[in-house]
Parts: sequence; structure tokens; C-alpha cells
Amino acid sequence: MHNEKDIASLSEHYKKVIELLGEDVNREGLLQTPERVAKAMTYLTKGYGENPEAILKQALFKEDYSQMVIVKDIDFYSLCEHHMLPFWGKAHVAYIPNGYITGLSKIPRVVDVFARRLQVQERLTTQIKECIHNTLNPLGVMVVIEAQHMCMQMRGVEKQNSTTTTSDFTGVFNQAKTREEFINLIRGKN
Repeated sequence: MHNEKDIASLSEHYKKVIELLGEDVNREGLLQTPERVAKAMTYLTKGYGENPEAILKQALFKEDYSQMVIVKDIDFYSLCEHHMLPFWGKAHVAYIPNGYITGLSKIPRVVDVFARRLQVQERLTTQIKECIHNTLNPLGVMVVIEAQHMCMQMRGVEKQNSTTTTSDFTGVFNQAKTREEFINLIRGKN
């Protein structure tokens, strides 16, 4: 977590950025902006100070269940590391336990930890998969992320309705039939 000294230092940097953009930082509407932006950025990147493996282990239970566990439609918000513009969407996570399960709320928390860092969608997908795989040692993990990127919508190609989908998987999800079952379940097909 960031302390007041970090916030003050970041605020000074944002003040300089605003000046370099050609604005008057002493204008009424901008007086508190550097501090507000510093606080917002520390919140949006708070995942650096959190341990996702520890989150999963907080609610680790021995359980003889070996069917697919899916947490789908997990909303997330992140910042693209290339432009520091937002990208957001939904993550769908499945794992097949191998003697241990975790509390269902811990999966979205893991997504948030990795999303609250400067990211690319591909790495975000893999980090979630690897964290669950390494911590729970399941028979398999699969993660699918669907997101929209402001760096593609506000600048560059300016494509407003494009969605990027990434996936990564391990273990039994290497079998096409298991992957298809997961995809059908997150799409609402029986």
C-alpha cells in the first residue's frame, strides 16, 4: 500500500504532467487534480501490494470433488501497460479440483489482484491460470477473458465495438472435449 509520502510524490509528478500538457495547475478545477489522480492510480494499481496465492490459501479446503468448478462473468478493470488507458471486461475461470477447493469468492479476488496492475490481456490471462494451477494443484485450469480496450477505441485504430478474447489452460483442459464443455457452460449452452 502507498503512504502519504508516495501520494505527495506522485501528486508532484502529475502536477508537472498537467503543466506540460499546457494547462494551468492553479486553475480552480485543477487545484486538487494531481492528488486525486495520484490516489486513483494507487488504487488502480493496488494489485502490486497483494499476494494472490495467499488469497487462495485463506480458504483452502480438502474436498473429494473432481468435477469442473466455474466462476464466470467476473467483471474486471485494468490499465494497459502500453498507454495506461483502461481495458475492462469479463473473466471466466474453471478448475477441476484434485483434493482441494478454494472459496468461490477467492477466484474473483485473484482476477482483481492481477487486473490491478499495469497489464496486457495475454499476461493477465496466464497469470490467473498459473496462480490457480500453482496454488491448488488441480487436474486442470482454464481462463477465458473477453475485454474492450480504450487504447483501441480512443486512439489508434478507433474501433469502438471490438472485443479481444484470450484463453489459457492446463491439465485436462488440453483435451478438446473438456475445453468444449467449459466453453458451452460459459456461453449458456447445455
